[in-house]
Formats: sequence, C-alpha cells, structure tokens
Amino acid sequence: MSNVLLYIQHDNGKVLKGTLCALTAARELRTSWNGSDIVAIALGPGAQVAAQEMLKFGVSRVRYSVDPLFEKYRSEPYARAIALAARELGASTVVGLASSSGKDVLPRVAVLLDAAQASDIIGVNGDGSLKRPMYAGNIIAEVEVLSPSRVVTVRATAFAPASTEGGGSECSELALSGDPELREQPRFGEVLGYEISKGDRPELADASIVVSGGRALGSAESFEKVMFPLADALGAAVGASRAAVDSGYAPNDWQVGQTGKVVAPNLYVAVGISGAIQHLAGMKDSKVIVAINKDPDAPIFEIADYALVADLFAVAPELTEKVRGLRG
Repeated sequence: MSNVLLYIQHDNGKVLKGTLCALTAARELRTSWNGSDIVAIALGPGAQVAAQEMLKFGVSRVRYSVDPLFEKYRSEPYARAIALAARELGASTVVGLASSSGKDVLPRVAVLLDAAQASDIIGVNGDGSLKRPMYAGNIIAEVEVLSPSRVVTVRATAFAPASTEGGGSECSELALSGDPELREQPRFGEVLGYEISKGDRPELADASIVVSGGRALGSAESFEKVMFPLADALGAAVGASRAAVDSGYAPNDWQVGQTGKVVAPNLYVAVGISGAIQHLAGMKDSKVIVAINKDPDAPIFEIADYALVADLFAVAPELTEKVRGLRG
C-alpha cells in the first residue's frame, strides 16, 4: 500500500474549490486502489497557509514551499517539486485539478515519475477503473490504469467538494535539496510579468449562476449592453461561446466549452448560442439550462430545461428588468 498525493491549487493561500473536488476524487481513488494515506503539496506565495488549511480535510501530511523559485508559476520547477514530494511522501499516485495549470504541470510530473496518466476523469468505479469523457462528452470511456505509478487529473464539476474531517498534524517545508536540478534557475526561463483578470462578478468556474452570450449578439458593444446587466441582476458570472470569443466580443478566459472552461452551475442561461457540440461539452451538466434563441431548430434547445424562441435583443433586457423587480 502507498499514499495518494494531492496537488493543492490555491490563490495566495486560499484553497480553490476545485482542489476540494480533487480531494473527493483522491479519497475515492485511495479506496479503489487500496491506498494508505492522502498526503499533499502546496507551492508558491501563501503555500504554508493553504497547507495548514488542508490539514482540516483529513490530509495526513502536507509539504509546502514558499521559495522564490515558485513565486511565479512555471511548469518545470513546479513539476519537479511535485515529483520530489511524491517520492519523499511515498506516493505512487498524484492527483490534481484539471485546470489550466493542472493540465500544464501534471503531465510533466508523470514523465518525471515514469507514471501513466488518466486525464480529466469524471468518476471512479469500484473496480478501480476510471470514467472520462471523450469526443466532446459524447462517449464516456472507462479507463484502467495498469502502471504502478499513476497521475490523475480531475474535472471539478464531476465531484462534490470534500468536507472537513479529522486531519493530520504534520505540515513542514519541502526540502528542495532532494532535487539538485531545482536550483538550475536559468534552465526554467524567466517570467517577466503577467496580469491577473479580476472583476466584481463571481469566478466563472465557481459561480452558481452563469450567463453566456453567443455570436448572435453581433458585437462587443451589444455583448456588454445585453449580458452585463443580466449577469449583475442575477449575481452571475459571464461566459461566452467560442464563436463570441473568436469574434472579439469577450476575452478568452470567459470561453465555455471543450477548449474553454467546463462549468456546471445551478443555473446556466445561454443567450444567442446555437449549441455547437464544442460548447455543449462545457456546460451540459448544469443543473438548470435556460436558452434564448430565435432559431427554433437550434441544437441547444435539445438539452435546455427552458427554451425561449425569441429575439434576444427584445427579451433579454425584459428578463433583466423582471429579475431586478423580483429581487427588489
């Protein structure tokens, strides 16, 4: 029996909700794969705070590093540190969130550990096989991982966030001397700068309500005029179809779909979105789907719980006013 290592993704010490979803998957993997303990690793600014937080969730041992090497995310030093933690903590399985950075760093961890990887899983079977979507979610594959060393990335929307439980007490700094190559700074390149997108609305991946606009909005000005008031009235995050993003109506990090973000909010409102397979793959697991489109044959109506065949420019502002009235 060996341990399962959880890669903790956090924002300056605040553990991401998706990490707790990955922990739920890690618990299921531990049971199905006869693992021993769940251990964890946190890196970067605020890592010690995040590591301490994870002790409340039944993680037996946590390593962290706030070394300047991890101040700005770079895949190679992060991957080497995660692999180092896996070896130090006796983990044959590494589990992490299938976020943008998770998809970037964890395959590199798999190479360093000579491990097999299962990506973007949505379920763990009792026999140890894993479920993952293929072909934009039209097929659910059952994957058996035969390698003794394994790396698994988890689709957050498929697992509930882990609850707190009696935890461990060991939280200590990762000894980077265990991998001399971590000090070869020049080989990792240099981050000259970056800008983090911030706003007053909820984060798209964590929002309980999402309103998304499509190409039918016609322009960036119309997108802002129609979608922003509706989102603010509902207290929702704003998303967009790939067509809307490609047309310049919305930024890339708002894209919902197979090549964007996968969301599963309690309410998803699709405005002027036809429902291409690429988009449906990113939102079809939403609890309630509302679609507004003037084309009665739009594919999105096939999965919508509530369908409104109408001109979005007429009904979306009216819906906004109705919501505002109901919410006072």
